[in-house]
Amino acid sequence: MAIDISTLSVICFVIGFLLMIIEMFHPGFGFPGVIGGILLIVGIVFSAKTIVQALIMLIIILTVLGISLTIVLKSFSKGKLSKTLVLEDIQKKELGYICVEDLNFFLNEEGVTTTVLRPSGTADFNGIKLDVVSEGEFIQREKKVKIIQVEGRRIVVKEII
Repeated sequence: MAIDISTLSVICFVIGFLLMIIEMFHPGFGFPGVIGGILLIVGIVFSAKTIVQALIMLIIILTVLGISLTIVLKSFSKGKLSKTLVLEDIQKKELGYICVEDLNFFLNEEGVTTTVLRPSGTADFNGIKLDVVSEGEFIQREKKVKIIQVEGRRIVVKEII
């Protein structure tokens, strides 16, 4: 029992579309997307008699995939589909989540420089070594400094005289 070309191309199209839709639900350039794309191309090769027919079929396939992707994305945004791709928890600062270390608690702390500040270097604050920057002036090693400003990870110090 032999399978004719038209049956084989229909099988390629159906399995190709199914695999491409599976890839839309589980994105990442993986197995379903690659194999689905290959099967769609094989389906075009088996069924198109001319270049014009192949281009028309390619346009139709891209249109169907575009419509499918639009439907999938709209369904995800409305919450009608699985939430596997959508982060449900919100990482709020009030709940203890911070994206950058909050170093503001070091403000007004006093410490000692462990390297020369030209204007950047390292200073020790009660056993905690931090990368610091002076206000622009040169500060020798083993000098007492005070943190006067914190901007994210940038800690500005001033020499205590």
